[in-house]
Amino acid sequence: MDMDVTDTFETPNGLRFPRDRDFISRRTEKALTTEGYEDKETRAVVQLLRRDDRVLELGSGIGYMSTLMARRRPLEAIETYEANPRLLPFIRAVHALNERTEIASHNAILSEGGGDPVPFYIRRDFLASSLCREDDPDTIVETVEVPQIDIAAVTARLKPTFLVCDIEGAEAHLLPAADLSHLRAAVVELHPQWIGQDGVQAVFDAFHRAGLTYFPKVSHAKVVCFKKGF
Repeated sequence: MDMDVTDTFETPNGLRFPRDRDFISRRTEKALTTEGYEDKETRAVVQLLRRDDRVLELGSGIGYMSTLMARRRPLEAIETYEANPRLLPFIRAVHALNERTEIASHNAILSEGGGDPVPFYIRRDFLASSLCREDDPDTIVETVEVPQIDIAAVTARLKPTFLVCDIEGAEAHLLPAADLSHLRAAVVELHPQWIGQDGVQAVFDAFHRAGLTYFPKVSHAKVVCFKKGF
């Protein structure tokens, strides 16, 4: 479904967004217009992304990062996957507003082997929506069924060279199951409050098995970067 975009605003790096309070609060708009939105992840992506990368983004958010990457470099391909179906019309409106027709956006959960649709828990703070009911169950406002896609099929087809991942704790299970061998760099936001030490270690081990090393130069706290050949 297309959104009617009439009232918009622009960020300092030239990205345009609909001023829609269902998706962008005043606080988020202020962060976007003062370069405070996802600032650590943004700095890492800007420094690591390269021309002609094939980008896989897990967790689309409000469409900010995919739009930024597509504007920043001419990419061979860019695909973004978002589990929350309520976000997809807004994400696509952001892409259209910024004339980013090259971005392929999908409503799906990538998993090991795919399978039947799974419940996804939408919370009052949509950025905290996730597959985990146990995390703040009192904040859940809706439960929806979301299709699963085998991550092996996606990586075999796309052969991504650059990964951005912010999936609210699912990184601990998904990344170890993925073929990361085509990657030359990755930016991952960890959620240790949910995945614990074992989950964090599983993420690091997955990248190390694929030949990528932790890259401290552009990592910061929970935003961790991995790279080949530095």
